[in-house]
Amino acid sequence: MNKKTIGFVGTGVMGKSMAAHLIQDGYKVNVFNRTKSKADSLVELGAKWCESIAVLSEKSDVIISIVGYPKDVESIYLNKDGILNHAKAGSIVIDMTTSSPALAKTIYDEAKLHNVKSLDAPVSGGDIGAKNATLTIMIGGDEEAFSQVEDIFNVIGKNVVYQGKSGNGQHTKLSNQIAIAAGMLGVAEAIIYAEEAGLDIDKVFASIEHGAAGSWSLSNLGPRMVKEDYAAGFYVKHFIKDMKIAIEESEKMGLFMPGLLKAKEVYDALSKSGFDDNGTQSVIQLLKNQIKKG
Repeated sequence: MNKKTIGFVGTGVMGKSMAAHLIQDGYKVNVFNRTKSKADSLVELGAKWCESIAVLSEKSDVIISIVGYPKDVESIYLNKDGILNHAKAGSIVIDMTTSSPALAKTIYDEAKLHNVKSLDAPVSGGDIGAKNATLTIMIGGDEEAFSQVEDIFNVIGKNVVYQGKSGNGQHTKLSNQIAIAAGMLGVAEAIIYAEEAGLDIDKVFASIEHGAAGSWSLSNLGPRMVKEDYAAGFYVKHFIKDMKIAIEESEKMGLFMPGLLKAKEVYDALSKSGFDDNGTQSVIQLLKNQIKKG
């Protein structure tokens, strides 16, 4: 069976690696990004550059997007020159941005009017997961559509779980971000404490990452914190966006989320300190200052 032609919109920190895996697996991949130079390495691998989202949509069987904010998702899907007005009947669109569950449902409903199937499929695993094709992918939408593109998901991820109706992928990702939010502060504080106690931090990691304190953040971002490596695997500004959506959704449910609210307060302060384009692990810088002043 011939593989579907994939259109890929958004070739940033995550998207570039994801699209590269698809090309290397033998898929024909059309690419578009607001900054063309960010797609140059993919074109060198064999991707075809498209001058617009409309052109990309017309030439693709499956269209994948991973962009920054809900407003970007809304623009690329629902504008006159966007994906849904130009996608072929019978095609499948997959938004992998962490976005609003309500927007996912709006896109799903609008897609149906165009005889297009829509999935919301946000991911977790950061730049490491994208590079290693080990992402966790959380999918909402029609199960039939999921089954048609499951092979594509398996090229870029290792933990691929269908979560049910449209919007459920986004709700699952927000649960993921809520679990991470306060945990990131805990990882940073644990490192600060261990360093102040004069411990060998590598030995501390060897002990605690395999016990009850173990987490992806501790194992993957903890060493970056120690090295003061603040390059973005996942931007501070995007984490704040995710927490804001999670808070809004929690409020709709009548939930009070103290850990989430505190984490957003700390990351808002980090943003105001000029760290928006750094990785989420850079929170340790702010906490070091606050803890030592406190």
